[in-house]
Amino acid sequence: MSNENKSIHEFDLNLICEYFSGVERQGPGSPEVTIKALSFIDNLTNGSYIADIGCGTGGQTMVMAQNTPGHITGIDLFPGFIDLFNGNAKKLGLQDRVDGIVGSMDNLPFKKDELDLIWSEGAIYNIGFERGLREWRKFLKAGGYIAVSEISWFTKERPSELNEFWQDAYSEIDTIPNKVEQMQNSGYVPVATFILPENCWTEHFYVPQVAAQEAFLKKYADNKTAVEFIVNQQDEAQLYDKYKEYYGYVFYIGKKV
Repeated sequence: MSNENKSIHEFDLNLICEYFSGVERQGPGSPEVTIKALSFIDNLTNGSYIADIGCGTGGQTMVMAQNTPGHITGIDLFPGFIDLFNGNAKKLGLQDRVDGIVGSMDNLPFKKDELDLIWSEGAIYNIGFERGLREWRKFLKAGGYIAVSEISWFTKERPSELNEFWQDAYSEIDTIPNKVEQMQNSGYVPVATFILPENCWTEHFYVPQVAAQEAFLKKYADNKTAVEFIVNQQDEAQLYDKYKEYYGYVFYIGKKV
């Protein structure tokens, strides 16, 4: 295949989409964490308009819809994810107020001051934490909320192996106080910040991938890029198990001022 000579950092996006379509979540999280983050959001009504940016197949979106009023639009770059998203909404009888559309987070289709809540679990890194906070702010009504989960350092210092991995993978990784300051500087009052528990990585993210990896490798055994991608996923899981006291996902919730 044409992917044979690609480096480990240049995986075929179609392969990535296919792989993550086989698991419920495309990033660390859990229904309990989504509900906890929602508990800090006030004043949502049946007329509220919510956007879930980088929604994936909608695992967290469906939990939101079952635990809060309003209309939710999920947006993701991958058509395959959106097909699954809309199928999941229909299965749960949520299609009247939950819909998914294909789109890019750096060119959102919303109007100025249109949204009551912007949600993004484990996805804002695609555009960058600060850039996303600043550029998406105009879509929120005054007093509207933004809630995002973001990879963050728990400590000021960390082992060089870990630091080098994440500086290469996502150079905007930073400490929790610095992320809160970035949110404040972007025009929000920080409302709540909490660390996602370990089971969001293990039970809800890495463990479900084991079967998906076996099926993926069986299908693409002769595809070097696919094999390298799975090895990369496995290495990342091992890295987390080794260094989980130093980093993890953190929910950051802010209110537009």
